Amino acid sequence: MRKRTKWGLFGAISLTTSLFTYASTYFYKTAVGISKKEFVAEYSMEEIYPDDPWEKEKRWYQTVEKDVLIQRSTDGLLLSGLFIPAQDSSRKVAIIAHGYSGTNRDMAPWAKLFYDLGFNLLLPDARGHGESEGDYIGFGWHEREDYVLWIEQMIEKFGEDTEVVLYGLSMGGATVLNVSGETLPENVKAIVEDCGYSSVSKEMAHQLKTMYKLPQYPFIPMTSFITKLKAGYWFGEANPEKQVRKSQTPLLFIHGGSDAFVPTHMAYDLYQAASSPKELYIVPEAGHAYGYITNKEEYRKRITCFLSKHLSQKI
Repeated sequence: MRKRTKWGLFGAISLTTSLFTYASTYFYKTAVGISKKEFVAEYSMEEIYPDDPWEKEKRWYQTVEKDVLIQRSTDGLLLSGLFIPAQDSSRKVAIIAHGYSGTNRDMAPWAKLFYDLGFNLLLPDARGHGESEGDYIGFGWHEREDYVLWIEQMIEKFGEDTEVVLYGLSMGGATVLNVSGETLPENVKAIVEDCGYSSVSKEMAHQLKTMYKLPQYPFIPMTSFITKLKAGYWFGEANPEKQVRKSQTPLLFIHGGSDAFVPTHMAYDLYQAASSPKELYIVPEAGHAYGYITNKEEYRKRITCFLSKHLSQKI
């Protein structure tokens, strides 16, 4: 009887382990692997705004002068970005980071905002997105090193008196916050992020609970282990909250007051953690990535005033 019980217990443990491994592999493919992200459609702007509120900006993006720039990452990936020259001669550059499962085309409204402020624009496709190589999503962690290279390329292009601003939305927001913790040239004058998460582990746990009604343990640690094997990083590494503690660059945090995808409390956590000059703008009633469309005038005003404090060139 004891032997039978022993083998029964062993079988139950093996089955449970297999189920957890299968589920974690599924979560890796769903969240980190390159695939169509069906759940992102839940936050489609078209469902809320049947008449496209960005039609003007999209037409501008389609017709404005653009050049393709290439950057080789430190691990050998060929990264692609679109460069849009300023209307008038300028040494101001805004590097704009798109969100999860997006491309640089999705950033037309925010690109137009910075274009109207007199910036040259660089819109990279993150690794594994758009025209850039890669077979996984780095959640802004490996991308932080890619952005350091893009910054260096812009300084080389425009000279030592170039003033660089970083802007990111959602995962792009987390990306530029991760960049903020790196050793950056003095040319990087300010960073603006909108609805970025405070850590990948916390965001994954939130999505696991919201979408699947599952607990963080053991799924997040196991999925993190698979991510380390396949993509080369742990979820615990990808932590914008830790990065902003090291930042010496002025930071503007923007977040929707009704964000259910990246909870609003993460903006407060990031703001409290930041050690550099900082400002916080919570957009009342705005959902995830809807801060700009909710109040265009105030959004532009906040960014313009913030940048004016930290750039020597006119905004």
